[in-house]
Amino acid sequence: MVSGETETQRKKKQTNKIIESQIYLGLKDVPLKQVEEIVIAYEPVWAIGTGNTASPDQVQSVHAEIRRLVEKMFSTSCSDTTRILYGGSVKPDNINDFMKLPDIDGVLVGGASLDPEIFAQIVSFQI
Repeated sequence: MVSGETETQRKKKQTNKIIESQIYLGLKDVPLKQVEEIVIAYEPVWAIGTGNTASPDQVQSVHAEIRRLVEKMFSTSCSDTTRILYGGSVKPDNINDFMKLPDIDGVLVGGASLDPEIFAQIVSFQI
C-alpha cells in the first residue's frame, strides 16, 4: 500500500487528513491476522520524479501518524510491527538521515536505483 499527498494538499496543511483517508481506505478490509504482513510506503506525490525530498522531520511526522492510525484501527502490537517505508528521492546523501528516524523501517528507491554506483551507496549505508 502506498500513501502520500500532493504539493497543494501539503501547502494547505491537509497531509494528515489525506494520509488518514488513504490508510483507512487501504486497510479497512485487512483481517487482523494479516496486518503483520502489511508493508506501508509513504511517498509524497509531490516528490515523485521531481528530485524534491521531504525533510526528515516531515517524513517522521507522517510515519508517526501512520503508526498512530494503525494502532487505532488494530492494536499497539500491530502498530509496532507494521513496516513503514519512505519513498521520494532517496539518495546517498539523505539515506542516513531517514534511517535514523524511529518510525522509518526502510526506503523505496526510485530513479537512484538506475545508476549502479549510486544505488550501491544507498544500500551500503551505515547508521
